[in-house]
Amino acid sequence: MSSSEESADSTNGPPERSPILGIDLGTTNSLVAIFDGGAPRLLPNSSGEPMTPSVVGLLSEGGLLVGQAAAELRVTAPDRCASFFKRWMGSDRKVSVGESEYSAIELSSMVLKAIKDDASATLGVEVSESVVTVPAYFNDHQRAATRAAAELAGLTVLRIVNEPTAAALTYGFHEAEAEKRLLVFDLGGGTFDVTLMEIFEGQLEIQATAGESQLGGEDFTDALTAWAFDSAGEQAESVALFEPLRYARLRAGADALKRSGGHGSLAVPDREGRVEPGGPVVEVTAVDLEKIYEPLLDRLERPLLRVLSDARVLPDEVDEVLLVGGATRMPEIPALVERIMGKAPQCRFDPDHVVALGAAVQGALIAEDAAVEDMVATDVSPHTLGIEISREFGSDHRPGYYLPVIHRNTTIPVSDEVDVGTISDNQERLSIRVFQGEGRMVADNLPLGTLAVTGIPKGPSGQQVTVRFSYDASGLLEVEAIVAKTGERFQAVMEQSVKSLSAGEIERALKRLAGIKFYPRHDALNVELLAFANRVVGELSRFQREPLDEGIDRFESELYSKDRDGFEAAREDLLALLDAAGFPFREES
Repeated sequence: MSSSEESADSTNGPPERSPILGIDLGTTNSLVAIFDGGAPRLLPNSSGEPMTPSVVGLLSEGGLLVGQAAAELRVTAPDRCASFFKRWMGSDRKVSVGESEYSAIELSSMVLKAIKDDASATLGVEVSESVVTVPAYFNDHQRAATRAAAELAGLTVLRIVNEPTAAALTYGFHEAEAEKRLLVFDLGGGTFDVTLMEIFEGQLEIQATAGESQLGGEDFTDALTAWAFDSAGEQAESVALFEPLRYARLRAGADALKRSGGHGSLAVPDREGRVEPGGPVVEVTAVDLEKIYEPLLDRLERPLLRVLSDARVLPDEVDEVLLVGGATRMPEIPALVERIMGKAPQCRFDPDHVVALGAAVQGALIAEDAAVEDMVATDVSPHTLGIEISREFGSDHRPGYYLPVIHRNTTIPVSDEVDVGTISDNQERLSIRVFQGEGRMVADNLPLGTLAVTGIPKGPSGQQVTVRFSYDASGLLEVEAIVAKTGERFQAVMEQSVKSLSAGEIERALKRLAGIKFYPRHDALNVELLAFANRVVGELSRFQREPLDEGIDRFESELYSKDRDGFEAAREDLLALLDAAGFPFREES
């Protein structure tokens, strides 16, 4: 390069940042968007369509297909195709594709790689930074698996965002001045979330979320398919196992009927999977659909009611209900929502597109784009985080019980703690087993990791250990244990929560968490101040003692508070009272 060329490059400054991809990795379809020209927009795939079917197929000669071509192959060669694998994220389940087996992570990475390549081709520049969405009710294993799939596809994941939150970001971006409480009802192909939130002055605050990671529009198709085979006098499970082509053909017809939103006829294929003129036909009536879908609609109702209960909000206190996800186009879904909420749900943006668009808005927030400089979004912990404890029954201690530390729907980032104790005399060790879930027993919850605590001073049972959890939006969970008598601390980052985070990302997350920890009772100077004030009380007259007594009570109470302002005010009041009494507290510089 010549010196003049070098001079020109240095004058231009650093190259512009490549667009951040906002990716909605869906059970049925996946989409990608970017924030461009002050607004989010979808990017087309190689076929010119915004939606890429989340399907992977293998040609008989061994070639790999992803997207629409694989979705078409699924009807004629279902044994050589894989779909709906998002549901198995975070599990060890393998999916057969021809003679090969793949994990959900591997299959998802193939879809993500196709999306990434199509986006790069459309933009004319290689892109890798991304925001990827997941169902709000995904657990830590499923979130880590999603991140791993993205990294396997060559993507750098800047943030994992809950799908309802992304959808709300789309509405919040276009209605920045709105002040309202929204409920997002997100029913995709394979997952379901309900999220309650408030929008005010450009801020988006999540209040509660609930859902199921194994419930979606595909379940309605499966239910209709099974009913059709049963009506024809056949076992649906047996057909699916031994005659996959036949099952796939009828399922395709059931899916089309479901999407049409009405009742009609379903032709039952023959043993070779052909639909012959004059062959058997099953009539589906509106009454039939009501019975077929009833168990699934009941499952949709429960999380909706749980969200309202968790947030202590009545249906008439919700301003709008927003439908998200392609499965909400089924007429039964808006009818269910309107019956419970007492108002017709809204759908001002395409329910298939809104999550990807919101992911692009989140990308703009990360990039500090001027168009979103006034927007702020908070989120909540979708699951309870806690530890195993033993409970005393008579003279017996029974292990296996669950003690929550951070409750579900707590705004994150958050730091909270509980006190536990040893259960036997002279016990010198504790094993802090960490879980995620809502079950009363740890056996019903998801294990995340273990923290070993050693060096507990010998003594009677009940030696106190404080267990502190700090949790942030990246899914990182830091667990600390402080031995009360010695002040010794033990710390670990739960392995499951950081499987796919780089060392740099973990370090940055831990620094963010350090900023939210506020536990003044563990500060040696505050402990010393309390002890000093307690000694001074005994040396005062009764006229001076009463106000100081009250000041000490306030300070001691605030030592256990998480309110920084309240604590600082109580501390300053106590110092002023000591000064007035002629006993100033000398703080070390």
